Amino acid sequence: MSFRPDLQSPISFPAAPAAPAARAVTLAWRRRFMLAANGATLAAVVAATAYVLTRDGFTLIDGLVLLCALAITPWHALGFWNAAVGLALRLRGDDGLAAAAPFLDMPAPAHAGTRVAILMTLRNEDPARAIARLKAVKADLDAAALAPIFDYHLLSDTSLADVAAAEEALVGAWRAQGGGAHVFYRRRASNTGFKAGNIRDFLDTQGAAYEFMLPLDADSLMGAGTVLKMLGIMQAHPRTGILQSLAVGLPATSGFARLFQFGMRAGMRCYTLGATWWAGDCGPYWGHNALIRVAPFRAACHLPELPGAPPFGGPILSHDQVEAVLMRRAGFEVRVLPVESESYEDNPPAATDFITRDLRWCLGNLQYARLLGLPGLHPMSRFQLLWAILMFATVPALPLALVLAPFAAAEASAGEDFPAALAAAVYGVLLVMSIAPKLAGWIDVALTPGGAARYGGAARFALSAAMELVFSFLLAALTSLAVTMLLVRLALGRVAVRWSGQARDGHAVPLRLAVQRFWGATLFGLGISGAVAAVAPGLLIWLAPVLAGHLLAIPFVIATADPRFGAWLAARGLAATPEERDPPAVLLRLRGAAPGPLDAAA
Repeated sequence: MSFRPDLQSPISFPAAPAAPAARAVTLAWRRRFMLAANGATLAAVVAATAYVLTRDGFTLIDGLVLLCALAITPWHALGFWNAAVGLALRLRGDDGLAAAAPFLDMPAPAHAGTRVAILMTLRNEDPARAIARLKAVKADLDAAALAPIFDYHLLSDTSLADVAAAEEALVGAWRAQGGGAHVFYRRRASNTGFKAGNIRDFLDTQGAAYEFMLPLDADSLMGAGTVLKMLGIMQAHPRTGILQSLAVGLPATSGFARLFQFGMRAGMRCYTLGATWWAGDCGPYWGHNALIRVAPFRAACHLPELPGAPPFGGPILSHDQVEAVLMRRAGFEVRVLPVESESYEDNPPAATDFITRDLRWCLGNLQYARLLGLPGLHPMSRFQLLWAILMFATVPALPLALVLAPFAAAEASAGEDFPAALAAAVYGVLLVMSIAPKLAGWIDVALTPGGAARYGGAARFALSAAMELVFSFLLAALTSLAVTMLLVRLALGRVAVRWSGQARDGHAVPLRLAVQRFWGATLFGLGISGAVAAVAPGLLIWLAPVLAGHLLAIPFVIATADPRFGAWLAARGLAATPEERDPPAVLLRLRGAAPGPLDAAA
């Protein structure tokens, strides 16, 4: 199927007022600064690597190692500079936040002259679990004066008859309990276009009745205060087409999820603020927990099927980033609310679930290569698409660098003048840059009065950070190899595209499954370690952070998913979120311990 005309031809909305010229100039110099800073960092790392490799000639192995450094560095450099800028802004307090997010200035109060559709998309999910979340969101908003402007739509693509029957029964019971006037349920016969197609179907049939929509995933949860604040911002800033909230992890019982979201929360805090400072009106959309202006989204953000067969053709899997750049092309801003608020999601409960999700994202992002030439895109939007591609396309550089390590070590040992100190410095810089967003987030917590107390105190926070750091290195090794093998299978034409429900709750990973999924990673780690030990045993110490994840793959996957490990962490308050100690009203509602209306308003 060819592209639709509304995707090939930009759609403009003249009614949207122009942004202040001074703001555009400020954004331009910020982007030039980030380009220069990242370019200088990349040049320095590549130059130092080239110097190390060419001291005694330049071989094929040297050239491949240099290409790996060239591929690995940009992602780490951007993370470092986003985190550094974000931390500097956080230390400036309100002034720093205002510099990055000028749209937060004096939002008008939301008024009753609008209608908002809150959408939850479902596909073969646990219906009781998902609907409980939407009921909690509604209950929280029902305590607000503007409750009548919100409607709640469950948009089902469920293919399992028993799950669909449960969905219908639960919604029917909810409506019978008094939610009928604002609660709706629709099930499609097929999930054409996946999640984006599900929402498109709603827009085509019912979207005209609403000014805004708030898409939620089956694991999403949002508090009334955040939803109403976002609505006020959107009404005060009519040029904003998408306002994305910063979603953080809910309290979890799974040890894997607890550690992952502890690190993700730290990593996203400064990183997102720094990225917002220079991305500005070309921010990302993450597909959920975002308030969207319906009219331009409905008119300008239609996703067609890409020409050709899957996985590169067919429906666009990772729809959100494409919808963001199309919204920007239509003349509307895409903004991120770069502060933590009552916007939550669940994280994968086991490494198996995390990697499955990551591979699906990889397939979706690689499809963006077909969209880079779309006419009318903002230069920042083309960069966003390209960066999303490189996020996965450059991942094989790390496993390849490990494969090359013993060969490079053998060549270096034959030389008489190898600059070992400089090589160690380059390696150390890359490691530090790779964890810079988390380091910045942890520094921010440590320097914020009462920050560590929200996580159970300085000792618990420091121990949690240390545990998560080890966890993240082990997980990164597994993920990089899994993505690499997916790309190999893609090249061989052996990848099928599937979209179904995800595991949300904690569960154990059986030994048989862990061995079946990760024996290759273990063998890879053993092979590299043996080769390095034979050539340069001392190098094993340096490579330990990136080799350990392969060597320990099977026990790591089993242990982090084991419910006993999660219970051990929870009992000691480790890797906890602030909401675990001080749950907001909407989380209490979800747990069935709902506060009264006055508590919710507070």
